[in-house]
Amino acid sequence: MAPMSDHLTPLRAVRQLRRVRGFYAVGIAVWAASTAWSAWQAPGSRQMWVSALLLVVFTGLLLTAALWTRSLERARPAKPTHHAAPRPRGARPGAVLRTH
Repeated sequence: MAPMSDHLTPLRAVRQLRRVRGFYAVGIAVWAASTAWSAWQAPGSRQMWVSALLLVVFTGLLLTAALWTRSLERARPAKPTHHAAPRPRGARPGAVLRTH
């Protein structure tokens, strides 16, 4: 039987990946602005190429985090499963069962 905390791990991972996606999105915005600025100031300079490289890196990280989040969300069950005993046929919730 799986430990009780097994179902918490994907939930925590999804929350963490959502936070990280926000960080990567900010990184993309910063490096896009830096690349545009350095391309306008000194086209073809080393600073522009480093900014462009970091823009590509952050874009790849955001894409990876988004795909990983999507796969974790698909993998987790929609509803938690309960291991309750099945009810007898015809029984209603709250009904008293008579045994003679």
